[in-house]
Amino acid sequence: MNIIDTENLTKTYSGFTAVSELNLHIPKGTVYGFLGPNGAGKSTTMKMFLGLTKPTKGKFHINGRQYPQNRVSILKDVGSFIESPAFYGNLTGKENLEIIQKILGLPKSAVSEALELVGLTEHRNRLVKKYSLGMKQRLGLAGALIGDPPILILDEPTNGLDPVGIHEIRALIRSLPEKYNCTVLVSSHLLSEIELMADNIGILNHGHLLFEGTLEELKQNAAFQGYPTDNLEDTFLAMISEDNLQRGDVR
Repeated sequence: MNIIDTENLTKTYSGFTAVSELNLHIPKGTVYGFLGPNGAGKSTTMKMFLGLTKPTKGKFHINGRQYPQNRVSILKDVGSFIESPAFYGNLTGKENLEIIQKILGLPKSAVSEALELVGLTEHRNRLVKKYSLGMKQRLGLAGALIGDPPILILDEPTNGLDPVGIHEIRALIRSLPEKYNCTVLVSSHLLSEIELMADNIGILNHGHLLFEGTLEELKQNAAFQGYPTDNLEDTFLAMISEDNLQRGDVR
C-alpha cells in the first residue's frame, strides 16, 4: 500500500517547468530517499505536498486523501522540515516547540519527547539565537517529529551537522518507521547517507523522474544500462550525466 501517490504532477513558473508529469509511489512504512541535483525539483515537489505551492496540473493523494479537497486533514498527518526552518531567536528551543505543540493541540509531554528524540534535552532552555547550525537542524527535526505524525517530509535534514550528528540523525530516521509506524520522505545531497537509510528511492533530474524502486532494483537497472554499481553515488552521477547528455545539457 502506498501512502503517497502522484499522477502527472506538474509545476511550472513563467514557462519554466520545475516538476514535469511526476508519478511517485511511496510505500507506507518505509524510508523513501528522494535524490537529484540542485534544481531537480525535489523541494518544489515537497512544497506541493505541504500546500506551500499549487500544482499547475496533475494530482496527488496522501494517506488515501486527495489534494486539495482534503488539504487540512492531509496536513494534520504530516510533519515537515523544509530547507532551513525559521525559529524565534529570542525564545528557547523548548519555547519554540511549545508554540507548535499549542497550535497542534498536543499534550505538553510531546515537547520533551521530541527534544529527547533529537538529543536537545540539555539545550532546551538555551536561546535559539545561541544555537549552532547543527542544533537548529535538530530543532527543525524535533518540530517535524512532534506529535508522532504518520508521514514525515524532510528536506536535507543533516545539513550543517558534523559526522557524529549525521550518524545520529541517520540512525533516528532509519528507526522511525518501525518505532512510530510512520513513513519518511527524505531528500539529501549525501548519497552515501541515503544508501544507508532508504528502503526505496526516486531519482529526479530537470523535474523528470529517472528511476523509482528499491536499491537492489536500481543496481540491476544500472548494470543493464552499463552504469557503475559499486555505490549509489557513482550510479547516480552516471544516470544524471547520461540524462543531461540526452537533453543537450552540457553541465
